[in-house]
Amino acid sequence: MSDTTIIDDAIIAETSVRRYLHFSAIIGGALAGAAVGTVLNGFGVAIGLAVSSTSPTWRDTSMALVLLTGLFLLFVSIVSSGIAGYVAARAAPPEAMEPTEEGEFRDGLNGLVAWALAVLLTALLVYAAAQLGSHATSPSTTTAPNASAGENLLAFDLDRLFRSDAAPEPNIAYDRAQAARILLTANSHSGMSAQDHDYLVHLVSRRAGLSAADAGHRVDDVVASAKDNVARARRSGVILAFMAAAAALIGAAIAWSAAVAAGRHREGLGASHLWRWDRRAGASPFG
Repeated sequence: MSDTTIIDDAIIAETSVRRYLHFSAIIGGALAGAAVGTVLNGFGVAIGLAVSSTSPTWRDTSMALVLLTGLFLLFVSIVSSGIAGYVAARAAPPEAMEPTEEGEFRDGLNGLVAWALAVLLTALLVYAAAQLGSHATSPSTTTAPNASAGENLLAFDLDRLFRSDAAPEPNIAYDRAQAARILLTANSHSGMSAQDHDYLVHLVSRRAGLSAADAGHRVDDVVASAKDNVARARRSGVILAFMAAAAALIGAAIAWSAAVAAGRHREGLGASHLWRWDRRAGASPFG
């Protein structure tokens, strides 16, 4: 065997290996899937804003609404992943005219990579939108150093905690941040310590101008309310995270199946009910 033949065989082998992934088709499928997912998520956000409560806490957040949100995420994943996988395989050049396991594997692999790229693109879009929203609603630089992460979740409870008829003292932000951190300990395994409880009562009594007894009753009511809000937020977060992960895994399977079907349609080995319905049995849609 000559050196030229060996080199030609190596080039052919390398080319055949590269054909496992057709990145132009993969990128096209990923862009199509990400675009459809973004549009559907936009509809979901609009519907969610229409049916959700305007309460500043989690009291009116229905578990049914959380479950429906998870199901909608599953629907979006199925549709967008199916489109990404189908386009990635249908746009790829024909590999063979016979249905083989190797050909189906190649098509499925292209669909799976397109799904992965679409997920990354969608995640980047969501992250960018979240960053823009956080910059648009960020507090002023004078109160930011004293802020607490708990204030976003317990803001309404903190408002109730420091309500007063007296004129407010300056720089209440630090006391609110302290109170938020103390209230968050109520949901820990050990619960709020007696020392923290007494300090919070003293803080509320001084800020709101209440007696120690009245401040103690207010603190107890707000602690119970804050525990309920944090528990609801935790349950909702767990459900949504689980549904999002399940939707992503199911989307991977849908992308693979759609890509395999698209490969058969591309090779003319199966009837596509999307674009080849008029060719079935030689029939024409116009009679």
